[in-house]
Amino acid sequence: MTLQVSHLTTVFDLPSGTTAAVDDVSFEIAPGETLGLVGESGSGKSVTALSVLRLVQPPGRIASGSVKLAGRELLTLPEPDMQRVRGAEIGLIFQEPMTALNPVLTIGEQIMETLRVHRRASRRAARRLAVELVELVGIPEPELRVDDYPHQLSGGMRQRALIAIAIACRPSLLIADEPTTALDVTIQAQILDLLREMKKTLRLSLLLITHDLGVVAELADRVAVMYAGRIVEHGAVRALFRSPLHPYTKGLLASIPGTTSEHRLQTIAGTVPALGSFPAGCRFHPRCQERFDPCSTLPPPEDLVTPDRGIRCHLYHDGAC
Repeated sequence: MTLQVSHLTTVFDLPSGTTAAVDDVSFEIAPGETLGLVGESGSGKSVTALSVLRLVQPPGRIASGSVKLAGRELLTLPEPDMQRVRGAEIGLIFQEPMTALNPVLTIGEQIMETLRVHRRASRRAARRLAVELVELVGIPEPELRVDDYPHQLSGGMRQRALIAIAIACRPSLLIADEPTTALDVTIQAQILDLLREMKKTLRLSLLLITHDLGVVAELADRVAVMYAGRIVEHGAVRALFRSPLHPYTKGLLASIPGTTSEHRLQTIAGTVPALGSFPAGCRFHPRCQERFDPCSTLPPPEDLVTPDRGIRCHLYHDGAC
């Protein structure tokens, strides 16, 4: 199923006023495709995922835009219908498994709950499927592990359990929100291999949310770079990594060891502005070494450099590229 997100805007009603955490965001994920959504913490990546699933909590709210799955508008679906979409058609892997998993239920019970809610399977059938799913995601001794509680599993095993829950109903789209952040390098590689295998075996589309460009290079087909609620550049992974255009994308790539000839790692000065403190014009301009007059006053429009490559930057507006 194709996911089409068009001009999505999610705002937070703060004491200081209403601020868009996700501002006019558009992207598409084709069947079987992986889109990497990257950016620093606070860029709006997780809020984008929650908006797709209509899980934004007050004081946040979806203000405008469209989210379509296989042509069906999700933002106007009645809540009972949307509940059937979550888990059954769109699976979500949360960022921190220890807080996402229920500590008083076994792993098997949590997988079975998903199966019984969406498939209405009998308890016996749900347990059998839970064992199969635990085995599928690479947890050893699945018949025993289904009766373990989250605290009895390692961090990598808890992440695998979350993946088992997310794929239990064979969704067509999987959203993985920072799936390797809290794991050591060896376990990260194993989880990435597992996601790649699940994507191939189950023919999943994948929205991969991360701040790690190395993960994107390994898994994604296309990438969208997000900063302060806006997508500032998007395109095919190889093309974007080979020739980044936006100053923010260049800065992110230059900060990865081994990507430049410099002996010292490069950094981007400053930090992502807090929600409610976004600057006028281009939101990246206070940190940008290439800024000029329009940047501080006018938000740059999106321009297509090629049919499948877009950018929001005054450097490339009006054919400057």
